[in-house]
Amino acid sequence: MSAAHMQHLDPSRRSAESGEFETALRRKIVGQDEAVGALVDIYQVFRAGLHSPGRPVGNLLFLGPTGSGKTRIVEAMGEILFGDPRAVIKVDCAEFQHSHEIAKLIGSPPGYLGHRETHPLITQETLSLYHTENLKLSLLLFDEIEKASDALWQLLLGILDKATLTLGDNRRVDLSQTLIFMTSNLGGSDISTLMTGGLGFVQPSDKPSDAMDTKVERTATEAAKRKFSPEFMNRIDKVVVFHPLRPEQLEKVLDIELDLVQRRVLDTARGQFVFRLTRAAREFLLREGTDIKYGARHLKRAIERHVVYPLANLLSTGQIMVGDILSIDWDSATQQLSFARTGESTLVTLAPPAPLFATQAISAWGGRSIEIPAQANAREAQAPASSAPPAPAPVAAKRRHDTQR
Repeated sequence: MSAAHMQHLDPSRRSAESGEFETALRRKIVGQDEAVGALVDIYQVFRAGLHSPGRPVGNLLFLGPTGSGKTRIVEAMGEILFGDPRAVIKVDCAEFQHSHEIAKLIGSPPGYLGHRETHPLITQETLSLYHTENLKLSLLLFDEIEKASDALWQLLLGILDKATLTLGDNRRVDLSQTLIFMTSNLGGSDISTLMTGGLGFVQPSDKPSDAMDTKVERTATEAAKRKFSPEFMNRIDKVVVFHPLRPEQLEKVLDIELDLVQRRVLDTARGQFVFRLTRAAREFLLREGTDIKYGARHLKRAIERHVVYPLANLLSTGQIMVGDILSIDWDSATQQLSFARTGESTLVTLAPPAPLFATQAISAWGGRSIEIPAQANAREAQAPASSAPPAPAPVAAKRRHDTQR
């Protein structure tokens, strides 16, 4: 064929659906580009129908310190694709440290005491619970895999290789449409020491970021190879190392967590108000919530303690009314956050987020958008025109899947 008739193709291009999935995932996950890329690649292969037959859709091992987002990214995938983070079947391996506890996972064999009362955690019905007509994909998470007993390890080796599981009553479960995730904190303490230089939070200036990321990956993978057998590692399609979150990344996590709190507020029966934080208040939360050992979880605890608990008190005592705008600032005199009502907001009623990329938004947070649940009451008729800027019309979101439960 002549060069004139050859059409050069671009294999790096993603489909529109995968591109939207990646965008939605990056809105929820901060600082873990490799993990996001791995999920998008596997999702693209699955949607194209090119995943290996007779094996799970993908076997991924997530390594890294606590609070870096290993479990959260799986929940975010369930939330984006199916509209519910509980679409993930989660197996807490800390509950299976003894061999006899495997019955809680696959059920007891017939004839054993308690056979009828022991229901298996992983069944075909459970795997297909969130399947839709257009997306038949299951998400299975084995959390803290290093704590699993030998019995669970043997079970897992068969699942990862043949995508089948035999239950206690000899029923077979097909996992060929299942994406399997495993998480581990192995090497987390060594990574924390690397990041802090042995003391404090700030990364030493003489350690460049790229070199540090390489050391973190090497530390985590070496710890995994010491712990896990070669036959297990050989069944893993992708090992992803999650890096500890740096201060600038924790600031983005703060935005995400505050948006989630705002959704919780708007989702209550009588607490549909909007709150805003000043720069000083945000800096205080970042100071209180920054800890390299505990990652984003420490920041979430700081938000609960200093924002959510006071908001609950204000709401319970009737100091906040539906439609109010609340300003949260840092009071240097009392060394704590101060709360003041500044006026009424204009809330609009929007549909709840639909599966796969639905983003209904209202501009209510310093020019940024926050998702509004269906329970938010319309206040346009009662609110003064000068109390808040008018909300933009919601953008129509594409509904690609109708979740059937």
